[in-house]
Formats: sequence, structure tokens, C-alpha cells
Amino acid sequence: MALKEMVGTVVSDKMQKTVVVAVENRFPHPIYQKIISRTTRYKAHDAENHCKVGDRVRIKESPPISAHKRWTVTDVLVKGMKSKEAAK
Repeated sequence: MALKEMVGTVVSDKMQKTVVVAVENRFPHPIYQKIISRTTRYKAHDAENHCKVGDRVRIKESPPISAHKRWTVTDVLVKGMKSKEAAK
């Protein structure tokens, strides 16, 4: 079975070697056909602590690393704004 890959946005980088990635899933409602967006948050392993809040990253499924980590950051697609710039 192939490993799953997803693209999401880093929403938290406060843990050591771990980031929280929010992945948005968009699908039509089964009856009304309105587009619904659901956001799921995944804890992903970031070995070098490269990811910062706001970065767009690709995560890949991996064997369990800890109690809640089942994903690994494979690459950073787009660097986000720094927190000081976002506050202005």
C-alpha cells in the first residue's frame, strides 16, 4: 500500500522536532452539493526544526514516531511570513 502524502500549513512550531500541520479537505455536501471545507490537524516530525508558522509543507505518512506523531515533513513548499511581520 502506498504511503499517503498531504499538503498543509504549519499552525504551531512550539514543540521540539514537531510541528502541527493543518490540512484542508474540500468536498461537496452529499445532498446539497455545497462545497464544505474541513480542517484536520496532524502532528508531524520535523527533524531539523526548519518549519515555522505559516509555511506550506508536504507531509508523508510514516511509522509511529510517538504517541501522536504518524507523519513526517518531507519538504517546505513555500516559506510563510515571520511572526513579527505578521503582527504588523
